[in-house]
Amino acid sequence: MTKKEITQIFHEKFGNETPEVYASPGRINLIGEHTDYNGSFVFPGAIDKGMIAAIRLNGSNKVRAYAADLNESAEFGLDEADAPKPNWARYIFGVCRETIKRGGKVGGFDTAFSGDVPLGAGMSSSAALESTYAFALNELFHNGIDKFELARIGQSTEHNYVGVKCGIMDQFASIFGKKGHLIRLDTKSMEYAYFPFDPKGYKLVLLDSVVKHELASSAYNKRRESCEAAARAISKRHPEVKFLRDASMEMLNEAKGEISAEDYKRAEYVIEETQRVLDVCAALEKGDYETVGQKMYETHHGMSKLYEVSCDELDVLNDLAKKYGVTGSRVMGGGFGGCTINLVKDELYNTFIDGAKKEFKAQFGHEPKVYDVVINDGARKL
Repeated sequence: MTKKEITQIFHEKFGNETPEVYASPGRINLIGEHTDYNGSFVFPGAIDKGMIAAIRLNGSNKVRAYAADLNESAEFGLDEADAPKPNWARYIFGVCRETIKRGGKVGGFDTAFSGDVPLGAGMSSSAALESTYAFALNELFHNGIDKFELARIGQSTEHNYVGVKCGIMDQFASIFGKKGHLIRLDTKSMEYAYFPFDPKGYKLVLLDSVVKHELASSAYNKRRESCEAAARAISKRHPEVKFLRDASMEMLNEAKGEISAEDYKRAEYVIEETQRVLDVCAALEKGDYETVGQKMYETHHGMSKLYEVSCDELDVLNDLAKKYGVTGSRVMGGGFGGCTINLVKDELYNTFIDGAKKEFKAQFGHEPKVYDVVINDGARKL
């Protein structure tokens, strides 16, 4: 949706005064999955799809919000007791509350928003929504909150108002995104570095399985507990190990007898994935996209067999990528549905997409959705 279109919708709902318009992107994560809550590296990039919001201060202490894609409205105050019922409105309310908790000023406003980040496809539509409002309210109320804290406002919104114990990656990528670059974020130290990502002769494409298996959030929390249990067991011998990112396979093997077989597998995946992120960064600095692709396949195998967050649909999409000669492919995001991310040579693109659609449909009764993505800038005023 364009600035003009969201402004038009805003006028229809809230009258003719001109709103300010802000946008934040969704994100892909090339590699480094389920590593953020383990104090390790993630490697996201902002994309050319996201959320757009028209906002105008209304001089009251009430927020009036309209979700254009759902055709739903909500009105709420800014005190803790005013939490709105609709899930989408809780994101906006949470951002207001988390800003206030940090000493920021927030007053009432009218807003309409829309997005072209597909829901449930693992591109973080929720983080794009949080980042749009965190960035906008910071500007509109002149709060002077730094970008890191804006990302944390989004993360705290998920924790405290939505009930998802997410890491910081999604909000970070949405706020800090930079066109033509991926960002390696060290989630322990919060140091970050930009790496050029401009794969000439390749396309980055997401294939959305259009399934979301229900166990995603409970399984997510369970995986997290497994990782924490393994880290605790290792730290008995190695007190310097606070997170799995600090551990080696040798350390994990020493603790093998003290943790469950399941916890061992989860930890093995995380320790190996940490190294893969570093390998991909080194490959990108040399423009070696073949190694990047190989590491993506290794990640898929780890997520499917060790971390066990894949599903039949995603494994089939990964197998089809291999069959059609795709350079790299893996499940992206939390798992249990959503997308695979694929690095595809230009000349193989059409054959791969046509073949994958046809063969996937033959097995599952529907085609995967296809999203070409381009790496783009982070949160901004339009």
